[in-house]
Amino acid sequence: MRVLGIETSCDETGVAVYDSEQGLLGDALYSQVEMHTEYGGVVPELASRDHVRKLIPLIREVIAESGLALTDLDAVAYTAGPGLIGALMVGASTGRALALGLGVPAIGVHHMEGHLLAPMLEESPPTFPFVALLVSGGHTQLVRVDGIGEYQLLGESLDDAAGEAFDKAAKMLGLEYPGGPLIAKLAEQGDRTRFRFPRPMTDRPGLDFSFSGLKTFTLNTAHACRDAEGVIDAQTLADIAAAFEEAVVDTLSIKCRRALRDTGLKQLIIAGGVSANRRLREKLAETVAVEKASLYYARPRFCTDNGAMIAYAGCQRLLAGQQSDLTILAKPRWPMDSLPALEVN
Repeated sequence: MRVLGIETSCDETGVAVYDSEQGLLGDALYSQVEMHTEYGGVVPELASRDHVRKLIPLIREVIAESGLALTDLDAVAYTAGPGLIGALMVGASTGRALALGLGVPAIGVHHMEGHLLAPMLEESPPTFPFVALLVSGGHTQLVRVDGIGEYQLLGESLDDAAGEAFDKAAKMLGLEYPGGPLIAKLAEQGDRTRFRFPRPMTDRPGLDFSFSGLKTFTLNTAHACRDAEGVIDAQTLADIAAAFEEAVVDTLSIKCRRALRDTGLKQLIIAGGVSANRRLREKLAETVAVEKASLYYARPRFCTDNGAMIAYAGCQRLLAGQQSDLTILAKPRWPMDSLPALEVN
C-alpha cells in the first residue's frame, strides 16, 4: 500500500510517500521558522496561509521524487490533530479532497501517534511493548505502548511541556525564537556545575512533570547575574543554559527510569522535537544501560514534525481496515488514549 502523508499541525509543512512493502519512497519538509522568528513565536493565521502556499508544490515534489503518479497512490493520511485549527484544516481539507478525487481512502492521523511511531522508520525499530517518552513543544508524556492504539498514559506535564520551557527560558536569556536548539547549542560551551537548578517533582512519587518552576528559577538566576548595565557576560550565559538543560534532561531521565521499573519493560523510545537533543540522548543512554534496557529514537529529521511519520502511522491503520469518512477531520485537542486499537487478525 502506497500512502501519501500530509503534516500541517503547526509551523512545518511535511509531505511523504510510504510504501508498506518498500518503506519510505520520498519526503519533503518546509519550515516556517524564519517567518515566525520576527514575531517571537508562531502566528497561527500566518502559519495557515503558508501551508496553503507550500502544500501543493510539496505534494508534487514528493510524488515526483517517489517516481510515482498521483494515480499510483492507494490512500492519503493527514494530520487531524492536535494542533492549530487553521493549520490542521489546510492539510485535512487538501488530503480529504485529494483522496476523494482519486477514489482512494483517507485517514486522519493523531499527530502524537505519528511521533510515537517515528522510530519504526529506522532500520532497527523497537517491538511492542515499550515505554515512550513523548517530548516536544506542546507535549511531555510518558506512555506505556502495548501496540498501535493500545496506550496507557503513565505521566504528563502539569504545566509547560519541556520544549515550551526551553523556548521560554531562551527568551529570558535574550535568545531568538525558536530558543530550544539555541539553548542546547549554547549549553555545549557552558559549565553544567556552576549553577544548580532544581529537578522538579523528582522528590516525590509518580511520573508527572512540572517545568514552570524552572522558568522562574532561570529568570531569577539571569537577573542576579546581570551587571550594572543589565548585561550577562557570554560565559555566564552559557553556564545558565547548561544548568537549565541539565535540569530538564535529569528530570526526564529520572522519570523514565521510574517508568521502566514500574512497568518492568526493557525498551524505551523517545520521540518528538526535544528527542533530537543530544544531551537528552546521552543521559537516557546512561539510564537504560543501568536498567539493562534499550533506547530507540528516530533520526533527527524525523524527530520534528514531518510527513513520513504521518504516512507510516496512517498506513498501519489503513492496513488494519480503518479509515475516515467523508468528514474533514480536524481536532485541535485530541487525547491519544481515545484512539482505537488495531484489531489483530
